[in-house]
Amino acid sequence: MLLRTPAWAQSVLQYHSSPGRAGNYVIPGLTPDRARSMHLDRAFDGRVGGHVYAQPLLFNEAGRELLVVATENNVVDALDARTGRLVWQKSLGKAVTSTMLPCGNINPLGITGTPAIDDSRRAIYLDGMVLTQDGPQHLVFGLSLEKGQILPGFPVNVAHALADKGQRFIPSDQNQRGALLIIQNTVYIPYGGHFGDCGHYHGWVVGVSLDQPHRVIAWSTRAEGGGIWAPGGVVSDGHSLFAATGNTFDTPQWGGGEAVIRLGFDLKPPMSTRDYFAASDWRMLDRRDADLGGTAPLPFDLNSSAGAAHLMLALGKDGKAYLLNRDNLGGVGGGLATRQVSSDEIKTAPVVYPAPDGGAFVVFAGGGINCPAAISHPSIAALKLQAHSTPAILTAWCASLDGSGAPIVTTTDGRSDAIVWVVGAEGDDRLHAFRGNTGESLLAEPQVRLQGLRHFATIVATQQDMFVPADGKIYAFTP
Repeated sequence: MLLRTPAWAQSVLQYHSSPGRAGNYVIPGLTPDRARSMHLDRAFDGRVGGHVYAQPLLFNEAGRELLVVATENNVVDALDARTGRLVWQKSLGKAVTSTMLPCGNINPLGITGTPAIDDSRRAIYLDGMVLTQDGPQHLVFGLSLEKGQILPGFPVNVAHALADKGQRFIPSDQNQRGALLIIQNTVYIPYGGHFGDCGHYHGWVVGVSLDQPHRVIAWSTRAEGGGIWAPGGVVSDGHSLFAATGNTFDTPQWGGGEAVIRLGFDLKPPMSTRDYFAASDWRMLDRRDADLGGTAPLPFDLNSSAGAAHLMLALGKDGKAYLLNRDNLGGVGGGLATRQVSSDEIKTAPVVYPAPDGGAFVVFAGGGINCPAAISHPSIAALKLQAHSTPAILTAWCASLDGSGAPIVTTTDGRSDAIVWVVGAEGDDRLHAFRGNTGESLLAEPQVRLQGLRHFATIVATQQDMFVPADGKIYAFTP
C-alpha cells in the first residue's frame, strides 16, 4: 500500500471541531474544483468494534495521528489515521440491551454521545451506559490517548455522584446522545431520555472536574422531561454554556422545556430572562413532541455599522428557526425573529460559515421551504442571516438529498471556497458536496454507496481525508 504524505491537520478534539459547533473545517487547497475529484480510499482499513453514532475525533501529536472512535459496544478504537489500522482498543464494560430499558431504539446501548479530547492531558472523556452489578449505569470515563488506560479517579458513576449531593438521577431512564464539551478544566455531559419518552427523566448537564473527578456539579430542568438530546450537545461561546431542551410533561408552568438555556461554568440555574429563551407556544410543542431542542443552539457573531451582534440560532423539530440575542435570550417568546424554514423535522446538526457580504450562512438537513429556485424534494437548505436593526431569516438556497446526515463545511481560510459536505445517511448512503454560496452540486459522478450509516452521522475533515463513520467501519475519502 502506498503511504500518503504525513498530514499537518490540526486535531479535531470535539463535535464539529469547536465548542460553538460551527462545523467549519479550514482545509487550504480544497477548492470546489479539487473537491470534484473526491473518491473513496479503498486502501484505508477502518474496521471498528460496533455500531457508531458518535463522531470520530482526531488527535495529532508529533506526526502521530490517531482517529479515535467510540461505539455502542462500549469499545473505544484508536486507528492510525493514515492507514486505518488498529493502534489500540479499550473495552469499557458490557453494553446494555434494549430489554433492560423502559424504551429506546438503540440496541445495544453503550457510547452514543460524541466524546471530547483534552489535548493538554492527552486524554479522551466519554459517557458509557454500562451494565454493572447495580444494573444499567452511566459511567464517565477518562482514557489516556497513549494506550487507552483508564485515568486515576475514573470512571465516575453519575447516579451515585449526584445522590451524594442529594439529587436523583435515574440512569435507566436517562440517555446520553449529545456531544460532550471540555472547557475550564471540566467535562460537561448532557442527558435526555430514550426514544419513546418513557420513564422519569429530565434534561441534565453534569460537570466532572478533570483535576478532581470526584467533584461533580449539575443542573437539571425543573419539570420532568426537557431532554438535551441533540447531537451537538452542550455548546459554548467561550463565556457561557448553552443547551437546547425538548418537551416536558404535564406542567402548568414553564419548567425549562422547549428552550435554549444559558448556564455558567458552575451550572447554577438561570437567574433571569436574559438567561433563557422558550418558544411562546411551548405548551403546543410539548403536546406535539415537536422539540425546540432538535439541534444544539448555534452561536455566531455578525458585524454591522452598529458593531458586533452576538447571535444564536436554534432549529427545532417544529421546522422553525429561532434567531436570538445571545446577550439577552429574552425569556418566553423573547427571540429576535422566528421563521418556518422546513416542512419537516430538523434534528441533526447545522453548520455556520461567513457569507461574502458580511452575513452568515447556516445550513441544515431538512425540507427547506421558500427556496429561491425550484428544487425537487428539497432536503438540505441554507439560511442567510445579516446583522440589521430588524434581523431577518432568509432561505439562500436549497438542494436535493436522499438521506439525513449532519452537514459540515470546508473553507480554504475560514470563509473562502465554502463547500458543504454531507452523507445521505439512511437514504442513498452516498457522499455529497454543494458549493456553499449557491448550493450547486459538485460531485457529478455518483459516489460509492456506503453501508451502515446512521442519521446522526457527521463527517470529520482533515487536510487530506474525509472520514465517514458507519457501523463497524470508518470510511475515508480523499481528493
